[in-house]
Amino acid sequence: MAFSVPVTVRGYELDINGHLNQAVYLQYAEHARWELLRAAGVQEEKMIGSGIGPVVLENTIKYFRELHGGDEVTVSCEFEWLGGKTFRMHQLISKIDGTVSAQIDVVGGIMDLTLRKLVTDPGGRLREIAESPEVLGL
Repeated sequence: MAFSVPVTVRGYELDINGHLNQAVYLQYAEHARWELLRAAGVQEEKMIGSGIGPVVLENTIKYFRELHGGDEVTVSCEFEWLGGKTFRMHQLISKIDGTVSAQIDVVGGIMDLTLRKLVTDPGGRLREIAESPEVLGL
């Protein structure tokens, strides 16, 4: 089951057409990813202390329905562990009635902050520091 967080679309996030600016969808997705890590007990300080940090290597977004100021949405987030140095995250931004507004697919990795290279087992590194690795699908 995917992790999700609620978000209410704010007026200052709208574009000239009166709907959510395209870049803000990516901010919502990023917010959900950090909340997922926090729910697993993997706070920023813990990652930095372990010498690692998450990186986004690719974002693909598909827009389906526009969002307007005041719309309440949920932003879901689910890991797909591929083996190797990368993983995928699948995210949906959906209105409360279930209408999908956008789908975001992310390819990510975990960077060794000293070597500035991806670690070979990102899931394993997160599992080592997570309080609830099952939230990460591990």
